Amino acid sequence: MVLKAVIRSARRAQRMLGPLAAAALLGAAGWAQAQDAVTSTVPRLDEAAALAAGQAVIGSTPSDFTFLDRQGKPVRLSQYRGKPLLVSFIYTGCFEICPATTRNLHEAVKGLDKLLSPNQFNVVSIGFNQPADSPVALRSFATQYGIKYPNWEFLSPHAKIVEPLTRAFGFSYLATPAGFDHVLGVTVLDADGKIATQVWGDKLTAQQLGEPLRQLLGRAPVTQRETLSGLLERVRILCTVYDPETGSYRFKYALVMELVGGAVFFLWMIGYGVAEWRRSRRARRQARSLAVRPQEALH
Repeated sequence: MVLKAVIRSARRAQRMLGPLAAAALLGAAGWAQAQDAVTSTVPRLDEAAALAAGQAVIGSTPSDFTFLDRQGKPVRLSQYRGKPLLVSFIYTGCFEICPATTRNLHEAVKGLDKLLSPNQFNVVSIGFNQPADSPVALRSFATQYGIKYPNWEFLSPHAKIVEPLTRAFGFSYLATPAGFDHVLGVTVLDADGKIATQVWGDKLTAQQLGEPLRQLLGRAPVTQRETLSGLLERVRILCTVYDPETGSYRFKYALVMELVGGAVFFLWMIGYGVAEWRRSRRARRQARSLAVRPQEALH
């Protein structure tokens, strides 16, 4: 399409401006033809198939894979159970997309500060280009882009498990002359290690990550051992809302008043119901007592 348009322009220029301008445009046509040839030979990931593969693993539990952290120490995937987990796949040799998406993920995680504390969820970035994505390379990558969160780790898998690992997480990638063409997004796992959802996109917001995390934490059962501070933390999370202007969460006091008002009304209704039940019970007892007394008088 580009080539045909340039050739038509060259023919018009030859009629109007002469052979020199036509030669310049024909040179541009040759460049456009070369670009079209290069573009047509570069392999591209099938985006629809990649997204379908990612959605297909929702509800499944990946195997207990073993990695090396940035210090070269072994880490098992099961060590992250007990809390929701955000998983992103990167390769350190990328100079544009992976750094940009990691910085964006960093900003989104920072936006969760008012909603969640770092001890309530974890984040891992996994280097899938082995053996290049070694612990040393991942450590340098994290340092270069200022990732210092205590609940965020960079993990290096052995080359032999990259294929089953990425398949288990529904992550698709394709080698190209420029590196890798791969899907962009974050996989969210629940506290039991099951894939809860996929959050797609290269520019994630705190809300896109915060809402599935809120739902996972809100669905956690209340235990008898849960302390008052734990219950208050649940209320705090419930009363924290996303502010699109700042890209972060904030505490909404009006929601607290609504919850307190609703709780007071609920307790009042329970108290009123109990009082009415007791009043009715006393009335029935008095009625039975009055019915028995005339019979005793007859005897």
